[in-house]
Amino acid sequence: MSIPHTKLSQMLETTVAAARLAGQRAMEELRCTRKSIKNGNEMVTQADPICQKLIIDRIRENYPDHGFLAEEGPAGKLFRIQPRSDEPIWWVIDPIDGTNNFANGLLCFCVSIAAMFDGKPILGVIFDPTTDSMFTGALDMDAQLNGSTITVNQDDIGEFVSFGIDNHASPQTDTGIRKIMTQTRFRALGTTALHMAYVAKGAMVGMATNAAKLWDIAAGAIIIERAGGLVTDLEGKNHFPVKPELYNAQLCITIGTNRKTHRQTLEYFAQK
Repeated sequence: MSIPHTKLSQMLETTVAAARLAGQRAMEELRCTRKSIKNGNEMVTQADPICQKLIIDRIRENYPDHGFLAEEGPAGKLFRIQPRSDEPIWWVIDPIDGTNNFANGLLCFCVSIAAMFDGKPILGVIFDPTTDSMFTGALDMDAQLNGSTITVNQDDIGEFVSFGIDNHASPQTDTGIRKIMTQTRFRALGTTALHMAYVAKGAMVGMATNAAKLWDIAAGAIIIERAGGLVTDLEGKNHFPVKPELYNAQLCITIGTNRKTHRQTLEYFAQK
């Protein structure tokens, strides 16, 4: 079963509205941020669950029988609602990607929402409320930024291009990250979703992360792909399909590039 273009367009419109609501509320919550640590290693603020609820409530107005997987659940666990229809569409949500930035008043964060069907993203929205930048992508549609088509760039790895890197160390990726740091004008913005959006719009030749979760990469993956880029794991394999009903916050080590630099980037991470 496939999703008709008309329905995808309607779903995308709903997603954009939900992302804008959450982004605007996040900006309001910046005035008085309260932060805490969950599960011993993740920062959360009062704004995260508030923005998540806004997104879910807005989407459920139109799609009450769809499933939801989101970052902020009870007692530090995931939020998960199973689909109740024969059309197993899941919405995968990160209400604030870049929570550490947000919590410390750094204006570099975003809302990330994807819809998945048969375990694969069918649409994605990344909204940066600080610059009013709405990145979108969906099956059989172009990737767009504020309604204008965007594409990846055609640059090679080099000393004057930007590459987004994670700010978490990992033995699996440290060698590759060091190589990228010596070959590019690397950037560590503290938000995986925005790194992916910037690859899609041609501002970066690539991005790499070793600490992302499904909600960090699902929207960005389809936006990059619709912009002409490529998203894989360290071995060049596709992350999808993923079963949201079974997902339990496993890390998704991810590389997203303009496609032209993908093989070279994979070679960097293969080096020991």
